[in-house]
Order: sequence, then structure tokens, then C-alpha cells
Amino acid sequence: MCCFYFRFRSFPPNFSTSSFSKAAAHLRTFLWTQRPQCTAVHQCLTVSVSLWYKMIFFLFGLFCSIWGEPALCLEEYREFNFTEDLRQLAVGNNSVYVATEENFYQLSHDLTLIYNLTNRGILKSADQLDKEEFYRDPMKAVLNATLKVNVLLPFEKNDTLISCGVTGNKLCGFCEVLDLKDISKLVYSESIQVGPQRSSSGSVSFLVDVKEDSGQTETYILTAIKNPRDKTECSDDLKTINLQNTNQKQHGDIFSWSGRSGDKPGIQTEADVEFVDGFQINSTVYLFSNVASGGKTNKVRLIWLQAVTSKTQTLKSLRGATLSSSGGEGSRLLASSVIPGGQQVLWSGVFSVDGGESNTELLLFDVSPDLNREMNKDPDFYAPVDKPVNPSVPVLLKHKAVLFKQNLMSSVLAVRLNGWMVFFIGTADGQIIKLPVDRNYQPSCPQILYRTSGDNKVFPKVQLDPVDQKHLYVPFKNQVKRVPVSNCRTYQSVKDCLSAQDPFCVWCVSKKSCSFKDDCRASERLSIPDESKQKIVSHRFLKDSTGEMKIIIQSHLTIEKKVQSNFTCDFSTTSSQLCKKQEPKPQYPQCTCILNDPFPADDLDVTVTISLGDTFLTEKIKMVNCSSIQGQPSFHLCQRCIRAGCGWRQNSCSWETDAVSNDICANIEQFGRNFSKPEISSISPSVVSFYGRNQVVLSGRNLRDVTRVRIKADLDCDPKESPVWNNNGSSLTFHIPSTEAKGLAKVCVLLPDGSCHGNFTVTYQSSPICTNITPSSSWRSGGRMITISGTHLDLVEGITHSPTQQEVMSPMSSSYQTLIYETPAAKNPLVSSSTVFLKVVNVTLACSKEITYYPDPEFSSFTAVKEREDVRITIQKKADNLQMTGAELSVVGIQDEIENACIIKPEEISNKTETFICEIKGLQSSDIDMVKVKYGYESITLNKSSSLFYVILLVIFLIPITLVVVFFVYRRQRQQFTVRMNKLMENLECDIRNDIRQGFIDLQTEKADLMENVGAIPFLDYKHFASRTFFPESDSLIKLCVKDIGQDVEKMELDQHCQRFSSLIQDQLFLTTMVHALEEQKSFTIKDKCTLASLLTVALHGNLSYLTEVMEVLLKDLMQQNSATTQPKLLLRRTESTVEKLLTNWVSVCLYGFLRESVGQHLFLLVSALTQQISKGPVDCVTEKALYTLSEDWLLWQAQDFSQLKLKVLFAVGSDGEVSEPLEVDALSCDTVEQLKEKILNTFKTKFGFAYNTSVRDVSVEYERDGLFLPLQEVDRGSEVIGEVTKLNTLRHYKVNDGATVKVLSRKTHPPLSPQGSVKDDENFSGKYFHLIDPDVVEDHGKNPERKKLKLKEVHLTKLLSTKVAVHSYVENLFRSIWGMTQSKAPLAIKYFFDFLDTQAETMKITDPDVRHIWKTNSLPLRFWINILKNPQFVFDMEKTPHLDGCLSVIAQAFMDSFSLSETQLGKHAPTNKLLYAKDIPKFKQEVKAYYKQIREQPAVSDAEFKDFLKGESKKHEGEFNEAAALRELFKFIQRYFTEIKEKLSSNGAPAELLEQLQHVKDLFDGLKSCSWN
Repeated sequence: MCCFYFRFRSFPPNFSTSSFSKAAAHLRTFLWTQRPQCTAVHQCLTVSVSLWYKMIFFLFGLFCSIWGEPALCLEEYREFNFTEDLRQLAVGNNSVYVATEENFYQLSHDLTLIYNLTNRGILKSADQLDKEEFYRDPMKAVLNATLKVNVLLPFEKNDTLISCGVTGNKLCGFCEVLDLKDISKLVYSESIQVGPQRSSSGSVSFLVDVKEDSGQTETYILTAIKNPRDKTECSDDLKTINLQNTNQKQHGDIFSWSGRSGDKPGIQTEADVEFVDGFQINSTVYLFSNVASGGKTNKVRLIWLQAVTSKTQTLKSLRGATLSSSGGEGSRLLASSVIPGGQQVLWSGVFSVDGGESNTELLLFDVSPDLNREMNKDPDFYAPVDKPVNPSVPVLLKHKAVLFKQNLMSSVLAVRLNGWMVFFIGTADGQIIKLPVDRNYQPSCPQILYRTSGDNKVFPKVQLDPVDQKHLYVPFKNQVKRVPVSNCRTYQSVKDCLSAQDPFCVWCVSKKSCSFKDDCRASERLSIPDESKQKIVSHRFLKDSTGEMKIIIQSHLTIEKKVQSNFTCDFSTTSSQLCKKQEPKPQYPQCTCILNDPFPADDLDVTVTISLGDTFLTEKIKMVNCSSIQGQPSFHLCQRCIRAGCGWRQNSCSWETDAVSNDICANIEQFGRNFSKPEISSISPSVVSFYGRNQVVLSGRNLRDVTRVRIKADLDCDPKESPVWNNNGSSLTFHIPSTEAKGLAKVCVLLPDGSCHGNFTVTYQSSPICTNITPSSSWRSGGRMITISGTHLDLVEGITHSPTQQEVMSPMSSSYQTLIYETPAAKNPLVSSSTVFLKVVNVTLACSKEITYYPDPEFSSFTAVKEREDVRITIQKKADNLQMTGAELSVVGIQDEIENACIIKPEEISNKTETFICEIKGLQSSDIDMVKVKYGYESITLNKSSSLFYVILLVIFLIPITLVVVFFVYRRQRQQFTVRMNKLMENLECDIRNDIRQGFIDLQTEKADLMENVGAIPFLDYKHFASRTFFPESDSLIKLCVKDIGQDVEKMELDQHCQRFSSLIQDQLFLTTMVHALEEQKSFTIKDKCTLASLLTVALHGNLSYLTEVMEVLLKDLMQQNSATTQPKLLLRRTESTVEKLLTNWVSVCLYGFLRESVGQHLFLLVSALTQQISKGPVDCVTEKALYTLSEDWLLWQAQDFSQLKLKVLFAVGSDGEVSEPLEVDALSCDTVEQLKEKILNTFKTKFGFAYNTSVRDVSVEYERDGLFLPLQEVDRGSEVIGEVTKLNTLRHYKVNDGATVKVLSRKTHPPLSPQGSVKDDENFSGKYFHLIDPDVVEDHGKNPERKKLKLKEVHLTKLLSTKVAVHSYVENLFRSIWGMTQSKAPLAIKYFFDFLDTQAETMKITDPDVRHIWKTNSLPLRFWINILKNPQFVFDMEKTPHLDGCLSVIAQAFMDSFSLSETQLGKHAPTNKLLYAKDIPKFKQEVKAYYKQIREQPAVSDAEFKDFLKGESKKHEGEFNEAAALRELFKFIQRYFTEIKEKLSSNGAPAELLEQLQHVKDLFDGLKSCSWN
């Protein structure tokens, strides 16, 4: 996949690489530094910033997929930016910590912000009079101090972060101990000095482990402090080198530097010392510093300390050495890094050769400690109490190798990888250079790992990611960058991968990709050897003693032995067979080809294919006859000979008989030349950006024979060559190519013989950067002078503007920081702003700011006035946004056809016009005929105007007349508007008054006049009722577990297997253990628990007594859980366990008889009454909202006026036109055709007791008008359309009147002329059509004035009350049938289970009666009755509409409120579903309490009596369920968690016979492979 972040070259040239990352970092930093310190906002910002940051990375990935090369988009570059300067950077195992001047950041390893603290705060007096404590002030209300962090140390084994610095003007020390994982948590703080008082530059600090006499290892803070020139009043008695405590258990308390005996040990110096680095390896501490003693030249010193015994003894174990650099005296150490691993302690240092920072080199030393020297005899460092009288001269350590020379090196980090050492070198001009060095200290080709566009200095401490070891943390002044140590994945082939000579990269054979070594574990790997090789495959030619010619191929790779055995070579050419035989047999790493005779006269191209197992390497060789390489002996001829694979002997090229040394050409003298020696005198320009430069001129002497120019940069292993043109012998033109690196490059000129002459240098610098543009606007005609500010602007070759970027403007003048050019004209009239691009070679770099184009300035007139000897001209210009200055204008006054220059004076600007004033010197008359004004590329002429005075008079005259006319027009329109508003308010008031009156009438006249004769009640039989209750969301399990008529008998073989399993679950220990084992699995969901309970109910339906026992055991276990004992009122409130669903099923089984005999009829009457009441008023066909409802959410308050209609309905009999007797049907004028058909068929069924023989979909209706029957359709051509939404036709649309005749036709016998399906079949029915609720579109209300009526929802809330009145008697009857007591006895199951709950409460010593009440309520009403009330389709053969569901939810809420113990206080803002039954709830609550009391006082049910009841229920419904299918589904759970169940049985002490029986059942089921259920 594409990376989230980008390398520089993965973008188009004109794309700014850091734009997105900087924007993300700045926003993230701003949000965190400005956030309030409250928990809620803190968490909100964390999520918001995280989400914003993820969005930015998603966009980066998108851009990468569009623009980026896949190979270059793989490595991840991340950065974190801040506005203040960096002070400290520390990298821990979990986080990265950054301290700046004013803030403290904790970042993840990918540099995502985790926490942020401000370092601004206040100083308050502490307990000690001379101490002040620092307190952070996150709100920044009162700030008087800043904590400047000089020491930042992650203390991993203590999970703390030590942060120390100074505060206030006195620079008093202050230390904090913070939580390592959350820096916002303060562990400890103290006002004490640890580390330097001023800048941390020149000082080092790190943690040191000292092995004490007791054998315990103590950790201390070692601080090596640069000697300050001046002390402050807060200065503590710290020495140059100190050891201070890290915890309060150490002697002297935390941060103390006292020893055990009370002394304050330390190391002092009188010299000027600047510490550079320090670290500990095993028990030895190493400190590196620059020391200037007594005005002498600087020397680089190394101090060894042995961290043993105690703090005091560690500091007394001082031994020292002096490091000698190649620059001799005066060199300085700038940065250093130890090379981890190895027997020797190898260390690398960046040394300044001349004491500055430009001429630098990287040296390698062996700094292993010399423990034989006497301690504390150093001339520069000493313990204060033991200052040596006769100090000894420190040992002089000489460098082992000069690894690298490069200007401006500022930091180094070393990593050891197998036999390689890899150095990451930072430079002061913003580069990270990677330098691999082999075990012989030979450097390989350096690589540019990262470079900045500008000259951003890399700070000295580059750090390695301690977790993945694959990334560097590079500190800059205002940024920390995360850079990968290698770009292995950018290499696409094995040759590219291994030729890069990168020790981090290996070729992964199985993946066929280049990757890190630890990313290629279970695969063969190819890697480079431990010695630096320029090529991975080399060749040479030999002629043996017999005269035979050989090609010897040598492979320079590290491969595994099993791959070496598959090593072969294949030599091929385009001509005949090349090799006549191969002797000896190829043996890694060498193979030989003996050439056929004769040797070809011409050069021959040979392709060598090397096979290393499944990997193939191809090398192309140009085979040259060595004898043909002839000429004057020279170094270049020798080099050509050696590169061809030949040998150089006796100053000529010939076939070689043994191996050739590459150094053989080094000492060859030049014997003569065929060409004059060229000389280079200058190159212009000689300073370029790293993009290179076109059209460079090289001047000198004897250049006539020059063919190419060779450019070799310091970091380029292979020089680049550029062709030349315009060569006249003294000058020529060439291109300087681009490079990856900044720095110097050597230039020489090539002659035809291959020799290169001259030693001139060019400098590669950073690319130009644009920071500001002034002015930031231009007129559209172009030509405005623009000044660009930035850096390296002298390297810009041209400027272009977006969007075309075709016209290139040359700079008028440029320097390092400024560039001036003229804007081009805006070609596109739509362009309002334009991005400025800097053109460097063939690359365009975008500026961060744009130029806005405005219309050209409009100069309106001028006036000329004589002032003494001069004429003063005032030019009027219309105000605009150009902010034009006088310097941009050139003005000429013309008098008598003579042009007179006018000198611009400082302008005067008013609000509406801009005035420019200029003066013509020495002109006698002010009679100026015209003025020419020139700006940019444009020039305009202003003529003298004589009619201006009359125009002004006319304007003054017309203004009062216009004002009078406007006043009278406005007054009349206002009067008309007032009349219209009064009329509108009267109509609105009348409409609202009528709506309220109608609601009052409905409320007072409404009565329960709904039909109670609903015919036979369509009860579902028991098995379908039970299955819908058991499996409400799984039709497949319903079909599987319910035996329907005609179902096939199962095979006996299956029944035998199931019989074994059935007997197994009849074991209570097994069953309860199985349930507990399954519920303990995290993957066993709540849905699985409910399914398990229902399958058990079906499987054990024939033995309800046993099922009841199991349920009781599981309930007791549930009650013993923590939640039940600590919060008993929550028991059985939800269905979150198997036993809770089992209880629901058990209640449904036991109360089905009571439901059907006592409650069912009342429930059906209530549902029927609700359905009739809803249909009495308008019902919106699309949304199903109605005027009459119990739910405010389903209230149709937007309906227009309607009228009641009584229609005579005729049914067509046969196909000859006969009709039935008329049937009177009630309808509404707002009914749709579909609603009319439904009302007709419902009325037919109500009157005749059976349904009409045709469904609604197959029925069509016709309306009789003037003796003809007109078909009624849902939608036709005359339907009303608003926007793109069509209104369904209503009876009002067809003008159907009261008493009209309607005929019903069956489409089977009377097919319509134009067949039309139901519009409800349309997938977008609710989007295409509307009925009574207008669509949310703009329409002309003039066509439908009734739509302008204001409809208020609150006016129609009385409809809820009228509906409640209509069905209230049915609600009361239903409730009382549920909690009524037939013959003063509750159903046996209810009495039995309530007694069970009372018994458990007593066992658990629960005396609160409310808890028992809640348990019973959660078990019966909440778990069973609410389910029945809201889902009548579980009990009856009917469909439940969403509207009916909403009404039943209101009734169910009232039902549950009746069982509640709390008193609800209802106000005017309470929901209507609560208010509707608010007055009835107290009465219902009294009845519920009486119901519970009667059950409690009822005689207990004996076990025998209840078992007989359960046996009767089992026998009554015997054979109605497919128990075998349920057992098979159950066993699927056991198969999935067989091991866990078996382990649970073993841990519960189950007998071995039970485990054997379980295993036997599993074997039987496993053997049943061909069964259809599996």
C-alpha cells in the first residue's frame, strides 16, 4: 500500500513536500498549547486532533497513489513541528519527549502528539525562605516565570521522566519527576539545581548505574557542566562533574549529590571546558570534552570513571586521555557516537580541523579504558580534596582511521550491523548522510538519506528508535524528524538491492523483494559481504600457459550454503557457441568459461547469467581483444585496460596470466600527449542549487579538444559527465547536473583519450525558498514590480504564474534574500489569484503566498493649479485594493504638444478616491491640455474636462426630487403591506381557533363506539407461538425446530446419535457446566446465549420438570455473582445470560394457557380498536402517520381539511356487467385510491364475516359520473407534481362526492385498459411520491392557497387524548385480565416462581421489600407481558404496522410504569407518552400492589402439584417440536468449544464416566459425515 508520508522526489517538481505535514503539526501544536486544562476538553481535543491527523494521512495516501512512484512511496517520514526553539530531545521505549523554550511535548514513536504541557508558569514562595517553587499555569492567566529545561532523562526502570532546568531571572534550579507514560502526571518536584544554570550547550547529563559494596546497583544522574563565566545568587555548590540521586530511598534524599559520609564528592577543573558527549558501557563511564587550559590551544579530552563501590569512589577513579586528530593542535570535537558491540570500545567523533564548524572530518578511535594508569593524576580534572601535586601526562590516543571528510558535519550516530558499521551524519546545511564502513574500516559509497530544502542545521544528538531500530529521530531548531535508516523497499531488483551496498538491506528470495533482514525471517537471503565492494559481480580475462583464453566471473555476495550448491553460470552471445567447456565446475563464488578458438576480431557483447538457487543475476560484459588497446602509455590508457578485464605489463595492455591489482596504474608517468593540456580559469555561475544549472559557461585555455565536462561531488561515488557545445577554444557551455547532496563538487574537462584536466570547484547549495511577496497584488494588465523575500533567491532562473506556467519572467535583479520581477498579464479573465513559482533548472518551486489580480486602476480626472514657479497637478483615481504607490506611476503633463515631466509627491488617500499629486517644475502656465499616466505596461491619457461644473449642478438639482419620489412610493407600499398583514393574521387566527374548537368537540363527544364484534380471534397454535417467542430473529431455526404437517420422519441412525446426546444433557452437572463454560468464552455472544437457551427449551420440552430444575440452579449461580450481590436491583433486568433467556422461554411455556383463555381476547380487542380508531381520520399513505394516534411521533398534524363520505359500493359479478347489492362504505375525501380499496374490503369482511375473494392488488375501482364509470388510479397524468415529487390521487382529486357510487372490479375478469402496478412497489416510493405531507420543496402557494395555512403540532395534541378516550376501556380490561385473579388464584407458574424468588432473597439475607418487588417485576411483566403487548403477532395471525407498534409502545410504557416503585414528577416538558396516562398510573399501581400481595398470601404450591402441571404441559404439546434438530444445533456449540467444555468439566471434578460419555458422543457425531444437517 502507499505510504502515509512522502519522500521528496515522489511529488511533481512544483509540489511542496512539507506543506501537508507542517500544516498538520502546526494545527496540532496550536490546539494543544491553547487547550483548557479540563478533562472533558482534554479528551475531546485528543480525539479531534487524532481524527484530523488521520484524515491528513489519508489524503497523503491518495495523493501518493496519483503522483508518487510506488517504489519511492514505501518508507515513512514523519515530523513534529513547533514554533519555539528546541532545548532537549529524549527518546524512551514508549514515547519521544521534546522540551522547547515554552512547551513540553510527549509524542508517540510515530511523532503523534500524546500530551503537551506549558513551561510557562508562576513562582511561589516555598516552605524554605530562600526557595521558590515553580507551578505551571495552563490557563496562562498570570505568568512570571519560564522553566528552561536543561536535563531530560527517561528513567525506564523506574517508569519516570526526570526533567531539570532553571526558572526566573535568578536562574534558580528546579526539577520534576514525571510519569513516563503521562507527563501531565507530576510525581515529585523540588527547587534544586541539577545540570547547568544556563544553556545546556557544552554540558551533558545521563544516567549512571553504580554497583555498590552491598551488591545492589544504584542509579545516579551524572551531570558534566560547562564552567559558567559568572555565578548567580541561586548557584549551588555543584562541581564540574557530579553524581546526584534519582530516588528518595538513596542516601541524602532525591537529587542530593552528597556521599554516604556527608561529603559532596565531585570533579573540578580550572580550565575552560566544553563537554560534548558521555555514556556508560558496563562499569566504565566515558566523558568527552574540549579543554582550553591556560590560554593554550584546544585539546580533546577523554575521561574514564569506574562506576563501582559508591558515588565517592566512582568520582575518585578518574583517569584521562587526549585524542589526537589529523588536524593536530587546535582541532575541536563537535559531536560523537560510540559504536555499540564488539570487543574493543570503538568510538567515532566529528572533529573540526581548524576549530571552526566548516572544515570537518569523521575519525575512528579505540577508547578502551587504560586501567593500569594511576587514578586522579589528570592535569585538567581533579577531585577538590585530592588535587594532584605532580599530575601525569595523559595517554595520547591516535585515531585508527579517517572515515570521512565533509564540510559542515554537525552530528553523528553509529550503528553496528554484522561486520559493518553504519554512520548517520548530520550536517549544518540540513542533510543526513549514511556512511557504511566495513570491518577493515573502508567506507562504502555515502548516501543522502534525507535533506531539507533550506539550510536547517541538524542538532548534535541524532537518536535511534529503541523499539524497531529502523528509524532515526533528527532534531532541528523547530522540528523533530523521523527518518527511516534505509530505503530498502525502493530497490526493485536483486541487482539494485545488493549494488546499493546497504548493510540494512537483504534480498528476500521467497518474497522477491528487497527488505530489512528481520523482515525476511523464514526465507533464503542474499546480502553483501562484510567487506566493501564496488560491484557484486566482477570479471577478468586470463590466458593460461597453454594459450587458452578464459573469462573468470567472481560473485561478491554472502549466501547460505544450500544456495551455494545451486550456483551456476551461463555465458551467451548473439553469435556462435562462446565456451567450449567449463573447467573447473562452477564453485561459488567463481566460475570460468574457456573460449572457443579463434578469438573474434571485433568487440563481443557477452551476457552472463548467474543462478543462485531461484535467484538470477545478469551481467553484461564487453569482451575486448586486449592486444587492440594500444597507444601512448598513460594513466588513462592503463585504467581503460584494467576496466576491460585485461592486464597491464611493461607499459602495454595484454592478456593477463594472473590476478590484477587495481593500484597498478597509480605510478604510471605520462610519456607524451597528443593534445594540448586544457586549463580552467572560471565557471559561471559556480554556485548552484542541488537541482543543478543549465547554460553554464566554462572559460579557460586549450579547450578546443574538450569533449565532455566531468563533475564529481564530494558524496558521489560515480562522477557525472555533461556534453559541451559552443566550444570556441577559450570558452564552452555545459549543464551542471542535479545531485542528491549539498556541498562542493570538483570539475575537470575530458579529452578524447579519456584524460581529465583541471581542478575547479562548484558549490551545490539548498534550493531557493520563498517566504514573502510584496506587494501581494497586481493589476490585470501586468508589469507590476514584485519583490520576493526568502533564501538562495540568487539561484532562481525564472518566475512563472499559475495556472498556465507557460510564460517565464526573468528576474530584474536578485540576491541571496530578495528577488525583483515584473508580473505577467492575466490571460484568463476568470483568474483572481495566482500562485508564484520559482523556476530552477527544470524544476518549479511554489511560493507559500499567492498574488491576487485586481482590475486595472481607474484614473478619472485631473486638475492643474499654479503654485509659484511650478504647476501642481492633482490626479483622481477610483479607490481599489491595489495599494498603489507613487513610485509605480510615471506622469507627463502635455501643454501645446510639449511633454513636461511631472514629479510625484507623497499621495493623499481618502475613503472613496485616491489622490496622486505631482509637480512640473518651471512651467509658466497651468493650462494643461492632457496628462499621460503610465503604470506597468499600460499608459492612459486624461483630457481636460470643461463640462464638469454643469454635471455637478445637475446632480445637486436631481437629488432632492429623487428623495421626494422615493418617500411617497415607500409610504404607499408600506400601507398596502400593513393591510395584507392584517388580513393574513385574521385568517391565521381563524384557522387556529377552528382547529382548537374542533379538537375540543372531538374530545367531549368521543366515546368508545368502536365495534366489538370482530369475529373469530385468529389465535396462533402453541408451537408457532412458542417458536416466535423462542427465536424472534431467526426464521431458519423456527422452520428447523417446528414440525409442520407433512414433515418427513428423520432417519433412525440420526435419532440414535441424538438419543445419546439427549441422555448426556439430562445430566445436570454436565448441562450446567456446559452452560458456564460457553458463557466464559469471549467469542460467545449474547445472541449465541439466547440461541442456546431456546435450543435447550426445545430439546428438553418433553421434560419440563428437569428444565425447571436446571433453570433454578443457573439462577442461583447468577444471583451469587458480584453484580447480583452488590447491586441486587439489577438482577434479571436485561437478557445478558443464558438463564435469563431460559426464564423468558419458561414463562412463555407455562403461561400460554392463561394467555389464550384469559388475556388473548382483550388483547385482540385492543389491537382491533386501535386499528379502527386510526382509520377514522386521515392517514398519510407514504409515512403512515395519522390524525388519530396515541404516539406523538406518528401524529399527522400537517393534514389539510377533509370531509366524511358515505359511498355506495357495487361489486361486479361475472363478466357481463351484473353487479351486487350496494354496500355502504365510510371513507374520507383525503383517502388515496389504495386506502379506499382497503376500506371497501375491510367493510365487506366485517359485514359478511369472510374476506372478499380477491386481494387488494387485484382489485380496481371505478367512480360513476354522469352515467359513466371513470377508473380511479393512484397516479395519472393529472396528478399534482411539486418539484420532482408526485402527489397520490385522492377522492378529492377525482371530485368524489358524498353518496357517490363506486364499482369494484376484479382484474382477473375485468383487466384494465392501461395496466398499472401499485406505486408502493417502487423502491424509492417515499422519495418519489407524497400524500398529505407536502415535500420539502419551494412551490407557488398561489396555486394552492390552503398550503399557506400555518399548522401547529401542539394544536393537534388533543387528538392523542381523544384516541386514548376511545380505546381506554380496552386498555383497562386488558390490564386487569393480566393482574386479575381467577377464583382468587394466580397461575401456578407465577405463584411457584414468586415463592422461589422470596426464598432466594431470604437465603441471601435481603430484607428490602423493594428488591423482591423489582425481581418479580423483572421476571414477569418486563420479561413476558411487555413482549406480548408490543408483539401481538406472536399470539395472533396478523401483521403489525410500524404505526400500530408506536401506539402499543405507549400502552406498554404505561403498563410498566404501573409496576414502578418510584414516583415520577411530570412537568410541562415531559414526553406526551408519559403525560397521556399520568392520571391513571396511581390507580394501576394500587391494583399491582394488591395483586402482588394476593400472590404472596396465596397457599404455596407443592412440588408434586407443580410437577404434575409441568408433565401435563409437556404431554399436551408432545410431538410439536423437532427435538432432534434442536439437539444437532446444540451440538454445534459443543463442537466449537469442545476443549473448553472438557477442561471445565475436569476442573469441576466431573466423574471420568461423564467425560468418556462426552467423548463418545463427539466421536459419534464426528463420524456422521454424510448427514444433511452437517
